[in-house]
Amino acid sequence: EWQQGEYIISTDRSRLQIDVIHDYLSGRSYWAQGRPREVLERAIENSLSFGLYTANKQIGFCRVVTDYALFAWLADVFVLEEYRGRKLGEWLVESALSHPDVAGLRRWLLATRDAQDLYRKYGFELIEGSERYMILQSKQ
Repeated sequence: EWQQGEYIISTDRSRLQIDVIHDYLSGRSYWAQGRPREVLERAIENSLSFGLYTANKQIGFCRVVTDYALFAWLADVFVLEEYRGRKLGEWLVESALSHPDVAGLRRWLLATRDAQDLYRKYGFELIEGSERYMILQSKQ
């Protein structure tokens, strides 16, 4: 668990507010429109998930799909609109990348339509020939 002022990031699945996550991903994100709740629940069960909270209200989320040895996929990253502009998304990504169970993995991938500049801050580069897929590779 990480804390910055009134904000907390936690990997405790029991704290996740599935209704909030599903509402955003299924109804407001461009990448998960219409995703069924059951599919989201199964994805969360099989991922390392990060919830972002203020006053016990979930305001952000991301998950890491990984083998915990070499590879990870960063997915479903969001901060609710009314909380953007406070660098909370950056903190969420930093927390995911630095989590002890996955820090230093050899290869990370993600897909984004519009947040390439955010991910470049952490060393991600566009995969050659792609406008959406990004990779972060260690020298190991």
